[in-house]
Amino acid sequence: MTQEIKTEPEAIPVITIDGPGGVGKGTISALLAAKLGWHYLDSGALYRLTGLACVQNNIAFDATVQVANIAEDLQVEFLPTGGILLDGVDVEALIRTEIAGNNASKVAAIPEVREALFKRQKAFLQTPGLIADGRDMGTTIFPAASLKIFLIASADERAKRRYKQLIEKGNNVKLADLVVEIQERDERDINRSASPLVAAQDAKIIDTSTLSINEVFQKVERLYKRL
Repeated sequence: MTQEIKTEPEAIPVITIDGPGGVGKGTISALLAAKLGWHYLDSGALYRLTGLACVQNNIAFDATVQVANIAEDLQVEFLPTGGILLDGVDVEALIRTEIAGNNASKVAAIPEVREALFKRQKAFLQTPGLIADGRDMGTTIFPAASLKIFLIASADERAKRRYKQLIEKGNNVKLADLVVEIQERDERDINRSASPLVAAQDAKIIDTSTLSINEVFQKVERLYKRL
């Protein structure tokens, strides 16, 4: 009888792609995961789901114990087709709104919530490898990652990207309002006490302000090939 050989988590390669909202980290992470055939962790989705679940259950964001309980008990399923089920209902569209993003930033500032989601995020680490996208993947969740990337872009450029996305979807938004929302979210993420938004000391920083998605992906791919 052949004994199954298990791979220790420490031996599984991880690439973390962190940064504020609107820098393109989700798109780049998904492209890289598909190219390498690795697993993909969209950690921001977990915080967006927590925020959405709180709204649906009429739980205030300052009720830290209740919010943490929501995070710990999330009934979530990530579909291969890209959808996300919360309690059996596809909420992908609901968690990609600006409101959902702001709510995610609020719950992410709660240490008890981050602790509740820590093990859930670590569980995504499976062979052959993992691409982890978020704000503290390289600093808190996977500090021993094989490659850490931190994407940045100006608030104005990120607002323009988001504005274009929302207008194409038929939403009525003002560019100036998006700039303010992005700056407020950055301020909240950078100054939170639990796992603040900051580049890991050994992270490779890429400014995407003037780059296309393809140009950013090429830079990331070159960094991976140097490992």
